Amino acid sequence: MTEDLKQMYKTIMDDHFTPEMEISFIENGSRQTLFYEKVAWTIDNVKKGLRYGENPGQEAALYKLVNGNLVLGQTETISPGQYLASDIELLQSGKHPGKTNLTDADNALNILRYFKDNPTVVIVKHNNPCGVARSNTLADAYQKAYMADRVAAFGGCIALNRAVDKETATGIASQYAEVVVAPDFEDGVLTILGQRKNLRVIRIGNIHRLHDFIGKRFVEFKSLIDGGLIAQWSFVPKAKTKEDVKLAECEFQGKVYKINRVPSDQEYNDLLFGWLVESGITSNSVIYVKNGVTVGIGTGEQDRVGVAEIARDKAYRKLADRYSWETFKIAYSNLKDPDQRKEIDNKVAYEKGGLIGASMVSDAFFPFRDGIDIGLREGVLSVIQPGGSLNDYQSIEACNEVGATMVLTGQRSFKH
Repeated sequence: MTEDLKQMYKTIMDDHFTPEMEISFIENGSRQTLFYEKVAWTIDNVKKGLRYGENPGQEAALYKLVNGNLVLGQTETISPGQYLASDIELLQSGKHPGKTNLTDADNALNILRYFKDNPTVVIVKHNNPCGVARSNTLADAYQKAYMADRVAAFGGCIALNRAVDKETATGIASQYAEVVVAPDFEDGVLTILGQRKNLRVIRIGNIHRLHDFIGKRFVEFKSLIDGGLIAQWSFVPKAKTKEDVKLAECEFQGKVYKINRVPSDQEYNDLLFGWLVESGITSNSVIYVKNGVTVGIGTGEQDRVGVAEIARDKAYRKLADRYSWETFKIAYSNLKDPDQRKEIDNKVAYEKGGLIGASMVSDAFFPFRDGIDIGLREGVLSVIQPGGSLNDYQSIEACNEVGATMVLTGQRSFKH
């Protein structure tokens, strides 16, 4: 049985999807059509598209937009030919990529596009980021993103916005990842990455133009169980600079409530960094950010208090694992010595999971102050959220009580 299961993941499926596809939007006899072609790669003399879908046994195909243009109202789709994940260049691949490899890479780029000025690394697992960091060097950004959640990064997709150098490649090759995506790879780097024979090394030349994709929209399709479709324009976050947000303020029962403290420059940097990372996270979500690095990421939960707690708990667990690995070269879960475990526990508790002075990011408003209090009790000093709750005054009071600051985006950032 075990061997059968292993073989299941190694099997390359033939798919029966057609070589071409057209999607038309028709109004009053006028037709706008988007034309797509199926993508395939030749690996070990086998020409094939996606290995399989979300699971072995699910046929899947990747299509790239090759012609057509769609304009609905004042909104226009991305023009054909501006390819990213739909037309990847495989430099190394022991096996064909699967659907999850491509969607992880795509969501990593979805986040990465907002960070042009600094070397930035996004590590995605199951279509959610598990570590995001920016720094002065690519190697440092990678190390910080990796150590933000070393456990979840196992088998993930690593996307980088700079050409990979030897130092960064050595760090990547020392871990297990499924995919590495970058604009280029310096001389000698592929030899280093080649130590991981099944690592899919992907070059996307357009990453250097990734910043141009900010604000661009495409049509998202969601299929329903009965074959129906929901179509929507892709999400575009409006808050990208501190001028795009406002200090929290609201009126309740004739009284005006205002936040008392303006964020510092570092807080603004972390708040906006976190808000843009948030655009690539499955809702309902809350994340914590500190000094340009994600500290705790809570995703896909049903209530805001619960997801704030999950992100907090993950911050504690991931910091404990990081300290255990850095100090004893062993995962915290495998740490048997009670004195060593106590040493780590005490350090993490003292630092409150690294949340002291961190920023709290929420993709939707806090219906009550109980959600925001989760972060404030851990030492969070700045918050960014859409606002718009009848009880925004509670969140403002909660921040003012501890000297924290809060800004509002005026825009929700759900992703389902």
